[in-house]
Amino acid sequence: MKTKLSLVILALVIASGGAWSQEARKKRVAVFDFDYATVHSGVAAIFGQNIDVGRGVSDLLVTTLVRNGTYSVIERNALNKILAEQNFSNSDRANPTSAARIGKLLGVDAIIVGSITQFGQETKNTKVGGNAGGWSGYGVGGFSQKKSKAIVALTARVVDVDTGEIRAVAEGRGESQRESTSLLGGGGTWHGFGAGGVNFGSSDFQATIIGEAVKASVETLAVEVVGCEPKLQVRDVAVRGFIAAVEGSEIVLNVGGGLGLKIGDQMAVERVTKEVKDPATGQVIRRLSLPVGILRIVDVDEQSAVATVVSGSGFKVGDAVKRVAR
Repeated sequence: MKTKLSLVILALVIASGGAWSQEARKKRVAVFDFDYATVHSGVAAIFGQNIDVGRGVSDLLVTTLVRNGTYSVIERNALNKILAEQNFSNSDRANPTSAARIGKLLGVDAIIVGSITQFGQETKNTKVGGNAGGWSGYGVGGFSQKKSKAIVALTARVVDVDTGEIRAVAEGRGESQRESTSLLGGGGTWHGFGAGGVNFGSSDFQATIIGEAVKASVETLAVEVVGCEPKLQVRDVAVRGFIAAVEGSEIVLNVGGGLGLKIGDQMAVERVTKEVKDPATGQVIRRLSLPVGILRIVDVDEQSAVATVVSGSGFKVGDAVKRVAR
């Protein structure tokens, strides 16, 4: 009796393997550059020029999420490519609808859009002899004879790419533990920036007063973003393409990691045998096809993949491929 029961359980596990593997996949997210319009003037005062602090915060958040391991995070190059192709503007950074559209093209489960709501300092006047005066509120830049604690505040929304619905929100706030007469002080070895950007992940920048606050704000935000994971759904992302080359036992596809394809994925191959056209318009309304076989991905880059044959034969350039549901 026990043997029969064990066999039944084993059969159920095998039968449900596809569904289980689907849920086991990490949820894939992409992080947009944060909008910083509300703190733009303050940023210019701190750095002496316009610096894209929104991109710096985004890059640091990506690094933090990757180290955490809860999500599979899309690479910056793949995101930039799609944004350029879609003429995505800086004004769309915090737009959930635009984010959802880009997310579908990236093949992710959710998009993270955010805003920097505070990027400056809280100052207190110092009197002769070092006695502290009253708190003077919030400011930007560095002032002589004032000591400053840097403060950075962030908000983020996790957007469903299918519906544009905001599935979750997160906040992060960081305050430096030290004070200085300049927000860029305290580092000692920080050598500035180049090409309009600051590497927020560098140890030199994080040693400054403002860098310390940025790091703390991103870390607290990341904790809340990770906590949002149960609210997201794993999407069955359809990946379709064509055979681009057949080289002996290796078959090259024209789709790759940029669409979420990974080593181990299986691809069903079909060959179109007939196109059915609408007699009134002449438009193709259906393509009839026959199965050719199954391939398994063994190597992948952003735009292509290499596969070997699992079953079937006679594969040709131009044959259509689609990922088998995992």
